[in-house]
Amino acid sequence: MKTALLVIVVLITSMGITEQAKAGDFEWLDNLNIEASADRSGFRARLATRFNIGDAQVSAVINRVDSPSDAYMVLRLGELSHRPVDDVVSVYRSNKHKGWGRLAKDLGIKPGSKEFHALKKGHDLAGIGKGKSSKKSKNKGKGKKNKNKNKNKGKGGKWSVV
Repeated sequence: MKTALLVIVVLITSMGITEQAKAGDFEWLDNLNIEASADRSGFRARLATRFNIGDAQVSAVINRVDSPSDAYMVLRLGELSHRPVDDVVSVYRSNKHKGWGRLAKDLGIKPGSKEFHALKKGHDLAGIGKGKSSKKSKNKGKGKKNKNKNKNKGKGGKWSVV
């Protein structure tokens, strides 16, 4: 009997640790809330720009969720799951206590998929509205190979002091 009780305690504890690890995947949401609190109107503008929606729609989402980062996640989940924002808000409101990973799964985003990894990676609002492009370069290293080819020519070789 004591062995069975011990096994149950170990299983329950390991499940709790697993849930904490999963929650750690979305720790970046705390920083996003801090950024949003520091500049509410700027955050709203960045959401509108990033998701190509109007201010009224941004306000509607923000008013239906618990925090600014939740608004971002609802919009991002809608984008990744190809579902209307109203559907995502409904799933969020009824299941938010289960965590973002579970909400993503409920919306059809499979754990381990590229969409799920994109969601865990963090937000993509960093350069929006701050004079920077939000799009990543598609160059992916092209042209970098020979960039410094002749840099040290005539200066005593590779290890010369400049």
